[in-house]
Amino acid sequence: MNGILPLKKPAGMTSHDCVAITRKLLRTKKVGHTGTLDPDVTGVLPLCIGRATKVAQYMTDFSKTYEAVITLGFSTTTEDASGEKVEEKYVDKLPTANEIEQALRAFRGDIEQVPPMYSAVKINGKKLYEYAFKGEVVERPSRKATIHELELIGEVTHEEGTVSIPVRVTCSKGTYIRTLAVDIGEKLGFPAHMSYLIRTASGPFKLEECLTFDEIKQMIEDETLSLFPMEYALSAMPSLTVERELEEKLQNGAVLPQVDEMTEDRLVMYNKDGEAIAIYQKHPEKPGLMKPEKVFSR
Repeated sequence: MNGILPLKKPAGMTSHDCVAITRKLLRTKKVGHTGTLDPDVTGVLPLCIGRATKVAQYMTDFSKTYEAVITLGFSTTTEDASGEKVEEKYVDKLPTANEIEQALRAFRGDIEQVPPMYSAVKINGKKLYEYAFKGEVVERPSRKATIHELELIGEVTHEEGTVSIPVRVTCSKGTYIRTLAVDIGEKLGFPAHMSYLIRTASGPFKLEECLTFDEIKQMIEDETLSLFPMEYALSAMPSLTVERELEEKLQNGAVLPQVDEMTEDRLVMYNKDGEAIAIYQKHPEKPGLMKPEKVFSR
């Protein structure tokens, strides 16, 4: 079985847990995920099966869309609802629509983020959460992220000294929505945390296309499970369809003259049947030429 399985990730599982379960269900070792989701987070997690595992690295570059709730009133050790309270400040009234819009506007576009201590970013060979579990706080360099869209999507509510603000975020890979929630809260003058998060899209894959584990099990029993073709995940890249006589050269990793279609860093080569044969890149040492970055075996 080859292709991409868009999983509706349940709460309480790591991305690796989801891979392990899928391996058992599909009876194959060749399963890979396309970007880690925290255990408490649900939503779109595309899984690459069989030959499609070769495109997993490109799928991690997809923009992601999330729906989140930012809760003002207290911050936590983990920046989400699972952590212990760190700082608390009673919110006695709702922020105005204008105040919220000004705070959101400040984070649209290119931003800098400091990764949370409870994350898998490595500092001096150790993951940050390893330091955090020992109660240690280390210096973390900031990282760039891009917020393509950031909008209020529902009613702002006030309850027991806290305010909850529902937002939709479309962002680049590597964006920490937890940290974004904390920073927006700071902009509004309050400690804050992310109290809810669901990923609703990852590249071309949308939540409504995703399957639960129960649905996957039933489809396997009914022999109706079908996967998205690997090519679906490559559809946003520049591409070139080649003649039959060139296919074998591509399969053998031939270095070729650069073509006009190479408008970005990568170019997907397709055969006449619409199957991806290889991904080519500009040759790093020989201007005017291009070489294979990835060849897809049949």
